Amino acid sequence: MPLRRSGPARRTFPAAAGTLLSLSALVLPLALPGTAAAAGGGKEPAHPEQDWMGSTIAAHEGVDRAGGSDTQASPSASSVEGVDVSSHNGNVGWSALRTSGVRFAYVKATEGTTYKNPYFTQQYRGSYDADIIHGAYHFALPDHSSGASQATYFAGHGGAWSKDGKTLPGALDMEYNPYGETCYGKSTSAMIQWIADFVTTYRAKTGRDAVIYTSTNWWTKCTGNSSKFGKTNPLWVPRYGSSVGTLPAGWPYQTIWQYTSTGPTVGDHNRFNGSLTRLKALANG
Repeated sequence: MPLRRSGPARRTFPAAAGTLLSLSALVLPLALPGTAAAAGGGKEPAHPEQDWMGSTIAAHEGVDRAGGSDTQASPSASSVEGVDVSSHNGNVGWSALRTSGVRFAYVKATEGTTYKNPYFTQQYRGSYDADIIHGAYHFALPDHSSGASQATYFAGHGGAWSKDGKTLPGALDMEYNPYGETCYGKSTSAMIQWIADFVTTYRAKTGRDAVIYTSTNWWTKCTGNSSKFGKTNPLWVPRYGSSVGTLPAGWPYQTIWQYTSTGPTVGDHNRFNGSLTRLKALANG
């Protein structure tokens, strides 16, 4: 069940609509990617600019099976609108998104141990400057290098956390392999261990438990529907339609729902499962 790990003391506590939060006293500066050459140790991805959060989901799972289309549920009073972006979005108009109601954003920082999003500074700093709560995410390639090495690379190239009230914990993007076999050639037990190595290392580096982004179908196939991470790592689930659907094992609720890939301005839109106050609490740790 929950991971047992050393590190800064923390407690979890319930939030509005069941949001999982984690407490940490570690304070780090606002992080932007470094300029040094990429640290080695893994294969270089062939087309990282084509890999973004959910880029493989619609191709493998389609959209709302009930409605048959990318039907979007009406937002509730206890949810907060957000977006996620990567290099394929280019320079993002953050002021317009802020005016439209977007209050949080996740930006792709890294993939594997060699790729850094060339638009990261504009997207990450730009969202912050537009008074949008922001976070960074890592596109996982479990067959390229170890979970620990990818977490270290991510934390050092944009994925660090700052207790500034506007920075969310980093997110680990676990989805279908854009380069080959669905589960990256790993058994369910090996995949669980890879994810555990990533989140344990990320917590040691930042003091925060990483958000895990994954679909129920991929998680079931590639981890055997493991319930190992539900007590420690907030869930971000994609399902493009009118409801969030069935969640992976171990998570009684989602913290974030990616509900469409065809929303206005940037495509990927999300809903935080709670009020703006709870979103700020997650950012504050």
